[in-house]
Amino acid sequence: MQADIYALGIGAGTRNSAGDWLEVFYPTPLLQPQAALDRLWSVLGYTTGNAALPLPAETMVEVAAALHDAGLAEAAATAREMAQSQRPLIAAVLATDTAPQSVAEAYLKLHLLSHRLVKPHATNLNGIFALLPNVAWTSEGAIDVDELPAMQLQARLENRVLEVNSIDKFPKMTNYVVPDGVRIAHTARVRLGAYLGAGTTIMHEGLVNFNAGTEGPGMIEGRVSAGVMIGAGSDLGGSSSTMGTLSGGGNMVISVGEDCLLGANAGIGIPLGDRCTVEAGLYVTAGTKLQLLDDSGKLAGTVKARELAGKSDLLFRRNSSSGAVECLSNRSAIALNKELHTHN
Repeated sequence: MQADIYALGIGAGTRNSAGDWLEVFYPTPLLQPQAALDRLWSVLGYTTGNAALPLPAETMVEVAAALHDAGLAEAAATAREMAQSQRPLIAAVLATDTAPQSVAEAYLKLHLLSHRLVKPHATNLNGIFALLPNVAWTSEGAIDVDELPAMQLQARLENRVLEVNSIDKFPKMTNYVVPDGVRIAHTARVRLGAYLGAGTTIMHEGLVNFNAGTEGPGMIEGRVSAGVMIGAGSDLGGSSSTMGTLSGGGNMVISVGEDCLLGANAGIGIPLGDRCTVEAGLYVTAGTKLQLLDDSGKLAGTVKARELAGKSDLLFRRNSSSGAVECLSNRSAIALNKELHTHN
């Protein structure tokens, strides 16, 4: 019997007419629960390895009792409520942090991120994009794309409109998890699997992808692409952009350190250290040729931006006369507007 496990989730989800899982909601996912779970394993019929186990609703009372006996009170209370579920139920047990092999396993890992139980890059999501099906996310829940026309017709015949919000592999985070201490102006722009630290504000045009996020506090008015982490106190200005991790076949993990500013319409293809500024409208890629300026403003050399990856206290700007991209020391940290970052 497996003694230690990586993660556990008891969830309710949606299946298509063929019985394939489209999505799973885990209200109380558990990361490395330090509990005696032998009774639960017996109820689930679990032996070893990573597994997704369908659960009949009539077993949930016993599942709840097993979780309670293990000292997992919150999970037990949730399981008792799920005994009344009209949706299919499933248990995902991850013995190890390996690449997900099922929709249920993938959704558990996305929940771990959005519940702040793990940070971006701290759990194995290899292959997740190919694993997840495209789903119609509608006013009546997840629907298989191939089954959508029949559902739309049925709705019209019943004098209803089936609202289709998106066709995507990933749902919006707030239909599954709403972390405490955040503001999200447009919830459709934050995917499940985003990590939002307390004090984060996502403005209307801000976007946070899965396996990406913010330490918080921070103001996001630009795009945080998949794999990118934004440090505490940093500000992404309107329509700014971070190049997705591994975009273009590179091997550089993109991140933004603490107290940084990406100006409006700016962008980066290199990681930034702390207290860095990229002026509005300037996109710095790994191959951008930079003129290095010393403390007196004189040219001290020329490098490609990748050579400054992860360095702190840098200001990137374009010379308005010559058009050259310059880099100089930036000793003043960006002080975020405290009023804008108040969540009470």
